[in-house]
Amino acid sequence: MKSFASDNYSGIAPEILQAIIEANTNHAPSYGADSYTENAIVLFKKIFGESISVYFVTNGTAANTLGLKAVINSHHSIICADTSHLVTQEVGACISAIGCMVLQIPHQNGKITPSAIEETYNQAIYWGRHNNKPKVVSIAQSTEFGTVYTLEELAAISRVCKKHTLLFHMDGCRLANAAVALDATFNELTVDVGVDILSFGGTKNGLAFGEAIVFLKPLDDEFEYIHKQELQLLSKMRFLSAQFIPYLEQDIWKKNATQANLMCKQLYQGLKQHKSLRFAYPVETNQLFVYFTDQLIKATQDLTPYYIWNKQSNLVRLVTSFDTTAQEVENFLDRISECVQQGM
Repeated sequence: MKSFASDNYSGIAPEILQAIIEANTNHAPSYGADSYTENAIVLFKKIFGESISVYFVTNGTAANTLGLKAVINSHHSIICADTSHLVTQEVGACISAIGCMVLQIPHQNGKITPSAIEETYNQAIYWGRHNNKPKVVSIAQSTEFGTVYTLEELAAISRVCKKHTLLFHMDGCRLANAAVALDATFNELTVDVGVDILSFGGTKNGLAFGEAIVFLKPLDDEFEYIHKQELQLLSKMRFLSAQFIPYLEQDIWKKNATQANLMCKQLYQGLKQHKSLRFAYPVETNQLFVYFTDQLIKATQDLTPYYIWNKQSNLVRLVTSFDTTAQEVENFLDRISECVQQGM
């Protein structure tokens, strides 16, 4: 059964699965010393520049946590939205691993503004050494609600970071969807706007597993020890890194994200025909948040499972994936129409 619960529910893109199979044809050096990992790193450098450093990890929580641990000590703090995965979906992994503070800013459609960052920073430094020192601003692109930061918004955040000597971290677990939505390159969304550390996602867009930590600015040479100590240096790393070769080389990321975004747009266009339905946030990528009634939830959730995001308000989240089809969307919309006509 297909699902609108999460793009993590989706399977593996055929090209990615084939890359894993090909990596299984012979023996190869362990712990990332293989040709697949080397080739994947070369592809990342073609996109982001020769001076970057790339480390492969199993999941997004590891990418965010280790990427931040490389630059933060326990006396530091991270500035982020109150919806950030750092504080809502990762069991406080970065706080546990680093011992730092997280300063949360109320979001506006999933995003934080330069003025709010500035205010939070000034409040934090007011008492000097008696407060944790802000070190990083972290955002998600696309956001946890599927909205996107424009290039101008990213550049404005970067200027605030530079003004206060803050590092700029981007949780890019759905960066491909944001890039397609904005018709922008990965480089334009990161390097060009001053991002320092990037969690580069793949699992939600067709990979079996795996993300990449990309340090876009020069870093000391000791992160490899953190990589190992925090359990992310896989002995058979090639099965993770090999996936990124077709993903980047053949623009699988773009094809998959385009399909996911288009299916979400089709879903949105169908749902908004019903004036009784209200949407919580702008629909810009592959996530859609809409208010359903109790009856509508009971009548549709078994057909295509999805999450009830807020049980008090009946806000539900619908997420399309790279393997969502137009017919599957239409089947769901037909059921919605039947229910609305029956007064549900």
